[in-house]
Amino acid sequence: MSQILTTRQAEELHKSMVAYLSSINASKSSETLREELQISDSFDDATCKKYEGLLEKKWTGIVRLQKKIMDLESTIASLHAELDSTASTSRSKKQDPANWLPGSTPTHTFESHRDAITCVAFHPVFTSLASGSEDCTIKIWDWELGELERTLKGHLKAVSSLDFGGQKGHTLLASCSSDLTVKLWDPSKDYANIRTLSGHDHSVSAVRFLTPTENLLVSASRDASIRIWDVSTGFCVKVIKANGTWIRDVSASFDGKWLVSGGRDQAVTVWEVQSAEAKAALLGHENYIECCEFAPPVSYEYLATLAGLAKPPPASSSSEFIVTGARDKTIKIWESRGRLIKTLVGHDNWVRGLVFHPSGKYLISVADDKTIRCWDLSQEGRCVKTIDTSHGHFISCIRWGPISTKTNAVVETSETTTNGVPKKGTAMPAFQCVIATGCADSCVRVFT
Repeated sequence: MSQILTTRQAEELHKSMVAYLSSINASKSSETLREELQISDSFDDATCKKYEGLLEKKWTGIVRLQKKIMDLESTIASLHAELDSTASTSRSKKQDPANWLPGSTPTHTFESHRDAITCVAFHPVFTSLASGSEDCTIKIWDWELGELERTLKGHLKAVSSLDFGGQKGHTLLASCSSDLTVKLWDPSKDYANIRTLSGHDHSVSAVRFLTPTENLLVSASRDASIRIWDVSTGFCVKVIKANGTWIRDVSASFDGKWLVSGGRDQAVTVWEVQSAEAKAALLGHENYIECCEFAPPVSYEYLATLAGLAKPPPASSSSEFIVTGARDKTIKIWESRGRLIKTLVGHDNWVRGLVFHPSGKYLISVADDKTIRCWDLSQEGRCVKTIDTSHGHFISCIRWGPISTKTNAVVETSETTTNGVPKKGTAMPAFQCVIATGCADSCVRVFT
């Protein structure tokens, strides 16, 4: 008798074995086994039928459990590796914001949209997060509590971009859509749609406030134009024409003096807002441009080293470096005058979104390969973290949480202090360690 199985378990196993042999017409083997195991005559054909299939079910169940065990062991190994690679300051009770990177598991996963997420945006003051979708709606979430606050309906086609901005004390939410319009929503009036801006002749791809605290809004469209709007009046105050190509993304420098755009012509263009003239063309991508951003001054010290400069440009200069992502699966870092500094290779599909860490040390990207990648600019752009388990489909967008626009608001980190004493000349904006991503699986994920 087996020492592992109880008497009852052994009997059940023996009967299952006999029933299995009978079911595959191995009658001689079945009879021999019955005799050797001394199974009683009460185990007749009718009883044998009840045991048929039991052995196969147990066997396939074991295989499934073994696979689950292997998957869990792999997850544990990756978590151990992540823990080992995390700086000790990040594991301490007082987390160092300058070294914070998103973990492999989101804090919240928001499910309410009925189609792919295309864009997300954080309210600059409150814990509100807006998400736009191909289901034509915008949803407002409380990212701290993990709750849906409201659903905004008004666009007739997919919502393609969102941004919060406007004068201090009167923040507005701007949205744009394939329905050719830009809409303005007022959070102080329960997100009422207070104005619809019409003028584009094709799908509107991107919308950004020129600066976080002014009334000028920038929109880019498939009609090959960039428009600048005064949100207080609803008038279009400037139109920039872009050589007949679909502009997929546009971003503004922190002072609102420069724009960078990219699209189907595979070129990135730097525009001077005042003159509406193109000042530089960045050529090097081999497919459509999906995203583009100006580098914040806090990152200049790292990017200047990459560029081989003796010292970083002055922080007052707003258009020194640019990062771009494209369908050629690469991220490129440029000097704004046109010189390519570095190409970051690692994604296996279209790069869809880019965001700088507020410390300036990291660049974070998302792509259609379902991964979030963190690139350390202090290590020549080395990929130091890949999150590939949190999304089940294409990741379409990423945004960092609220960042203070006050010039005297500084966050204390290991990068800005030495033994608690501020380093001379260091100025890092106050920020919260929170990131939101949107995915083609209709979910918004928040990492804190």
